[in-house]
Amino acid sequence: MRIPRPAWAVGGAVLVLAAGMVHAATTAEAFAATPKSTVLTYLRTITGTSIVSGQHNKEPASSPAQYTQQVRNATGQYPGLWGSDMMFRAEDVANRQLVINEAKAQWAAGSLVALTWHACSPTVGATCEFDGGVKTQISNAQFQEIVTAGTNLNTVWRSRMAAVVPYLRQLKDAGIPVLWRPFHEMNESWNWWGARPGANGGAKIYQQMRDYFDSQGLDNLIWVWNVQDNPAGGWANYYPGSTYADVVTLDAWYKNYPSAADYQQIQSIAAGKPIAIAELGKMPDASLLTGQPKWTYFMIWSEQLLGNNSTAEIQATYNNPRVLNRGEITFGGGGGTPPPTPPAAGTGKIRAVASGKCVDVAAANPANGTAVQIYTCDVGGTAQQWTIGTDGTVRALGKCLDVAAAGTADGTKIQIYDCNGGTAQRFTYNASTRDLVNAGSGKCLDVRAEATANSTPLQLWTCNGKANQDFTLPA
Repeated sequence: MRIPRPAWAVGGAVLVLAAGMVHAATTAEAFAATPKSTVLTYLRTITGTSIVSGQHNKEPASSPAQYTQQVRNATGQYPGLWGSDMMFRAEDVANRQLVINEAKAQWAAGSLVALTWHACSPTVGATCEFDGGVKTQISNAQFQEIVTAGTNLNTVWRSRMAAVVPYLRQLKDAGIPVLWRPFHEMNESWNWWGARPGANGGAKIYQQMRDYFDSQGLDNLIWVWNVQDNPAGGWANYYPGSTYADVVTLDAWYKNYPSAADYQQIQSIAAGKPIAIAELGKMPDASLLTGQPKWTYFMIWSEQLLGNNSTAEIQATYNNPRVLNRGEITFGGGGGTPPPTPPAAGTGKIRAVASGKCVDVAAANPANGTAVQIYTCDVGGTAQQWTIGTDGTVRALGKCLDVAAAGTADGTKIQIYDCNGGTAQRFTYNASTRDLVNAGSGKCLDVRAEATANSTPLQLWTCNGKANQDFTLPA
């Protein structure tokens, strides 16, 4: 549930500086194309011994890794699982591609991928606000119409499902298994699909989605079934059956952690399938991890990371020997091709090779949206003093080099903006071709129109090997 309640870039060793950290720095490898069975086998293998750390990244879709970056800032490590959503608000649905791009980048970097879907009710528009759209009530008659083939509401709902298929298919085509969690917390009444036990309730709409997505060839989806820790119990009344669910999960919101009874109830339903805590607000402590060792992953809900946990608590969990972070997850022999490396860390000038001029923040203005350009190299000016981060960011004047509006079209403006962890602010550098490539688009930093005059702006452009896309970085 999304309402408040009581990086991609790796490569090379991560230098851990925060006090109290005990995990060894590791070199993460990219995950190769992998069938979902490999991830399921992995989760079964670690059951009882280890748990994968996870972090959800809710809206806006334009910043699909902002909370994952907060983990990195607090711990020096990235979560072993990146989570996000297929979204519901109009501006976020329009940016679903950015979520998919981030999923690809996270997988390439060595993190598992999880997606939830806060779907709008078929009784409202295809996009909606949370209140009145996702968090809404529909009648039993309306729900039965949704799950009855050939009815108007069923036709609407099938069109909503069809709209997300092309995005999920991109992940299938890339060989990326997805922990797919639809109709979450189906024992709760806050959502339109919830509080409907029995064969014709939540279980039926879940089964129908799986049947439809299977018919679309989405065999990369790991079907995650989910309830909330409602003390009313009876969670098995919502279960779609062992042939429909691959992983059985619990959201812990009525209390900080699942109780012993919760833990047993989930295991009973799972009947040997992997189990996990799909949402919680409090970092699992050592007592929980040792007392309930069969959870295979946990996922902290977005704003709860810093809103409900101290830095020390976050660090303690990420450094618990049982917890597996990015770089510590291997499938058999490990990963595949190493991911693109971020620029080597350093501070100084970035030079445009064709003109010999420096990459410059226009008028040394630190405001969000200020254009980045080329200009005659000065001595000691802060507008040309760039810090290259090991996380793939390029920073000046306290802001990040940024692709405006996370655009992907040729000609998109390059600017500075508040750092937010999104792929629009992360770059890889190819030392042999001297290209700076944006992670969100796969396109190159480019001096507009191959010009060499002062104040020529930088833009995003398809990589083409021309000299106006060549840059040298500070050592």
